[in-house]
Amino acid sequence: MADLNKAREDINAIDKQMAELFIKRMDAVKIVAEYKKEHGVPVTDAAREAEVIKRNSDSIADDDYRSYYVSFLQNNMELSKAFQHRLLDGMRVAYSGVTGAFANIVAKRVFPDGTAVGYGDFAAAYEAVVSGECDCALLPIENSFNGDVNKVLDLAFFGNLYITGIYEAEIVQNLLGNSGATLSSIKTVMSHPQALGQCAAYIEKYGFKTEEAVNTAVAAKYVAESGRTDIAAIASEEAAEEFSLTKIEGHINQNSNNTTRFAVFSRAERVKSVNDNHFVMLFTVKNAAGSLGRAVSVIGEHGFNLRALKSRPTKELMWDYYFYAEGEGSLATAQGEKMLKELCDCCNSVKVLGSFEKEIKV
Repeated sequence: MADLNKAREDINAIDKQMAELFIKRMDAVKIVAEYKKEHGVPVTDAAREAEVIKRNSDSIADDDYRSYYVSFLQNNMELSKAFQHRLLDGMRVAYSGVTGAFANIVAKRVFPDGTAVGYGDFAAAYEAVVSGECDCALLPIENSFNGDVNKVLDLAFFGNLYITGIYEAEIVQNLLGNSGATLSSIKTVMSHPQALGQCAAYIEKYGFKTEEAVNTAVAAKYVAESGRTDIAAIASEEAAEEFSLTKIEGHINQNSNNTTRFAVFSRAERVKSVNDNHFVMLFTVKNAAGSLGRAVSVIGEHGFNLRALKSRPTKELMWDYYFYAEGEGSLATAQGEKMLKELCDCCNSVKVLGSFEKEIKV
């Protein structure tokens, strides 16, 4: 009996300590939530959770205890995420388009607790973050079939926002029309230029004329409001539901693996970590022979894999270009710091847009 009473006293004392530690932990979670809101970072970070569980559970020698401790950690994380979700309920995420646009759909996937706010174009969504009207912006940077979204790359170069994450989303295009519309009645299709490009073969097959819209959902809205059966929109199923349109034919994009990469833009730069394995940067080189080659060599000489290198005119001087680069590796390491220093020495300007662990599929 004495042993039982002693065990209960120990448990009571430990529970009291755990309650005090729980308060401290939740205070820290609140700071994490504030950071995520400021930097446009989603609540869930699966890689970070796995790392914490492995590191902490390795300190438990007893196999039976360890399995229960893993469950204890997982429960703590679920509580922490639930608390963060509540704190981030007022987060405002800018995107280009209206409800039903692909960017709207992806914004809800990446930030399920935030409020997605639509703007008329990419520049307006970007500026909403600059002005503080929104906390971050989700903008497309590249499509696997139709290439770069140059207007967004230019905003990244000329603006002062940072990229805090890149997310891949499958894009399925559909032909949407009003009730009574058929393939034979449709003469013109409307959509964003990227969507029209993704469906070029389908459009050519039926001989449709094309009209460009600011985005796919705006096209769907226009078609719905017109009531006409001779025009159709190329957009998402969500847009069809939002504007009460009929899906005449689905999955009409030429490439079955049609993926768009969206970047989250924030006013604050995400803190670099040695665990990062993806970075985005912009640079300009001196107008001299071998300057670009030297810049690319510097990146490779320090062990960084350059995944993409794209040039765009600076629009300041004729035939003057900036370069958008994506690479693999951590800039927070000694090699990363050396690489950036040498790159700055051989370039006119260098700006690190973002550093994060990896791209995420949503």
